[in-house]
Amino acid sequence: MAVPAAVYAAGASGFFAVPYTILVYPLIFCFLPRLWSVSHRHGYVTPSDFVRGRYGSKGLSLAVAVTGLLATMPYIALQLVGIQAVLDVMGVGGGASSNWFVKDLPLLIAFAVLAAYTYSSGLRAPALIAFVKDALIYIVIAVAIIYIPIRLGGFSHIFHTAGETLAKVNPATGKPRGELASGPKAQWAYGTLALGSALALFMYPHSITATLSSRSRNVVRRNTTILPLYSLMLGLLAMLGFMAIAAGVGKGVKGYNGQLAIPQLFLDMFPSWFAGVAFAAIGIGALVPAAIMSIAAANLFTRNVYKDLIKPDATAAQETKVSKLVSLVVKVGALIFVLTMDKTVAINFQLLGGIWILQTFPSLVAGLYTRWFHRWALLAGWAVGMVYGTWAAWSVASPTQKHFGGSSKLIPGIGQIGYIGMTAFVLNVVVAVVLTVVLRAVGAPDGADETTRDDYTADIGDPGVQQERPLAPAGH
Repeated sequence: MAVPAAVYAAGASGFFAVPYTILVYPLIFCFLPRLWSVSHRHGYVTPSDFVRGRYGSKGLSLAVAVTGLLATMPYIALQLVGIQAVLDVMGVGGGASSNWFVKDLPLLIAFAVLAAYTYSSGLRAPALIAFVKDALIYIVIAVAIIYIPIRLGGFSHIFHTAGETLAKVNPATGKPRGELASGPKAQWAYGTLALGSALALFMYPHSITATLSSRSRNVVRRNTTILPLYSLMLGLLAMLGFMAIAAGVGKGVKGYNGQLAIPQLFLDMFPSWFAGVAFAAIGIGALVPAAIMSIAAANLFTRNVYKDLIKPDATAAQETKVSKLVSLVVKVGALIFVLTMDKTVAINFQLLGGIWILQTFPSLVAGLYTRWFHRWALLAGWAVGMVYGTWAAWSVASPTQKHFGGSSKLIPGIGQIGYIGMTAFVLNVVVAVVLTVVLRAVGAPDGADETTRDDYTADIGDPGVQQERPLAPAGH
């Protein structure tokens, strides 16, 4: 729901999510099959496993693991906000109550449901209902994109009303609320948001876990064939933001929370029974990915922090216990993000996570093709990207908060507004390249590379290729 909520709040800029899913398609074909091959040849389960094996650096591996944990928290926060919005519209607490407990009751319920959902059942629970989730979402979007425009007088009326509404000046900023179609000034922001989000998407621990669980390289490629359909669905989903504007959702309400716009639209437009179906689709659609994200992040910590650095002789039972505990801690971290940051444009949660996880791209993706980069240079580049990205995001203010108010900022040396994650990424790469040249020149010691060229093209049936990856800790 974050994408149509962004369109509702700011107009066309929210559509950046559509081209980024298109850009992801060729990226997957380029590097994920290679990651699958080398991982199944050497038994790698996480991106940190590969980085440690490729560069012989526990420090770089730890940096990738910590970044994965940190970046996953705001991504889970995005899912919590979606569940909270549904409960709020249903009248479960929330609203304009001055009592903090009543106001945040939907969020606390969402957190409790997510924690209980994964603590005892692990990955089994989301796996069992993933099909139901997908079916519900596609049904609701198909009905919404046909039924709601009919109720509102057609797409012509929707676009006309949305254009007029977005053009009105926001008293808090002195600028128009948004644009129906972005102008030249928004091109850098739109382009860098799309490209940066595409590069970041498959760096997340849960994305890597899903890829490595495929049976073969060809399955990785075949699974991507549904991405164009997903992009189409996302484009139609984004249109709901314009429909909510045309339907007058939140009209005249000062400081209206845009995250409530789509659930409220469904409640206003659909018969009550189908509004319930739509709410179920939103709730399950947020619950399943949030569960998978928290479990993947927990397994990343257990394998690459706890077992690698803290207790190398940990038993399977100890790993399971730690993994469950960390999964809960990650959810608590996500809850803190929601409680301390602006929820009205929740897409910023994902974009903040993207700023961080994007800094692992050079270590992971470059390593799939070349061993030229020096491990210390990659670690320094990662540190520069993380520090700049975090500082830049912290310094962005919005009408509702002083810090972390957005994910775009003036690009140094260019003078255009762009996605902070891409600026940090460029700084990361520049530092890594320059320091690699220097370190190679002075003969700095390199880490041992345990992979070979053939590892990156190995497929199922080839010598040494494991058909199944090593299992995650029991219970997950």
